[in-house]
Amino acid sequence: MKNPLQAGIAWQIFRHVTLISGAAVFLLPFAWMLSTSFKPAADIFTDGFQLLPQRWAAVENYTKALTAVPLLRFLFNGAFVCGSILVLQLLIALPAAYCFAKIDFRGKRLAWALVLLALMIPFQATAIPLYIVLYHIHLLDTTTALIIPFVASAFGVFLLRQSIMGIPDELIYAARLDGMGEVELLWRVIMPATGPAMSAFAIFSVVWHWNDYFWPLLVINTTDLATPPLGTLFFMNQEAGTDFGPLMAGTVMITLPLLLFFLGAQKRFIEGVTLSGVKS
Repeated sequence: MKNPLQAGIAWQIFRHVTLISGAAVFLLPFAWMLSTSFKPAADIFTDGFQLLPQRWAAVENYTKALTAVPLLRFLFNGAFVCGSILVLQLLIALPAAYCFAKIDFRGKRLAWALVLLALMIPFQATAIPLYIVLYHIHLLDTTTALIIPFVASAFGVFLLRQSIMGIPDELIYAARLDGMGEVELLWRVIMPATGPAMSAFAIFSVVWHWNDYFWPLLVINTTDLATPPLGTLFFMNQEAGTDFGPLMAGTVMITLPLLLFFLGAQKRFIEGVTLSGVKS
């Protein structure tokens, strides 16, 4: 008969080996990108697998990445667009989620069904109508065109509603008895209680829009308005797709803020997803 302790140890070893192998598969492209950003052009296409550079050209590659195109401008554009979208999404999603979770009103079930339906419609299906609307109101090739289509987030309403469902009704009744209006209650009671869920949604939103390439490619033609992924395209065009050292250096600098943001909010992200996911 198999020893339960040995079986448990074997399972732990198998699980850790599987997780480490999976992590290696996902991290290898990033490690290769970082390695390429340190190499001179002559060493990038050499035969064989060499993760560590034989000759270092980090200073040249990163300097060229910052000077060949306005990379810092692209990073600022990405931060401004993602931050603006997130703030506007929360301003709309939090009150809407509170209404769906704690307030009864006529047509509530139909409205909630429409929110769930919106979750199933990919953005690409509405991109052309949005493009036509922005064309007619003369907002193409502007920062506003990068922000407006995303200010209403069905996913944000869904995630925050799941979190607010877990707030005891007695707490809300007590706040109302103390004289709080709905706006004050939302600001002083609901928003602090949904902090983890808001952090989780912030990560989803920022990652999605920082990495978005499809929509900026449609609506932006001016280099100075480009977001980081679209800026990479301009860089490749300017460099004719051959100088991969500076290109990878620029990609590292574009990826790094997103990585630091996720690592800083990782704990609250897990809390938000866990607490929101168990609510009915």
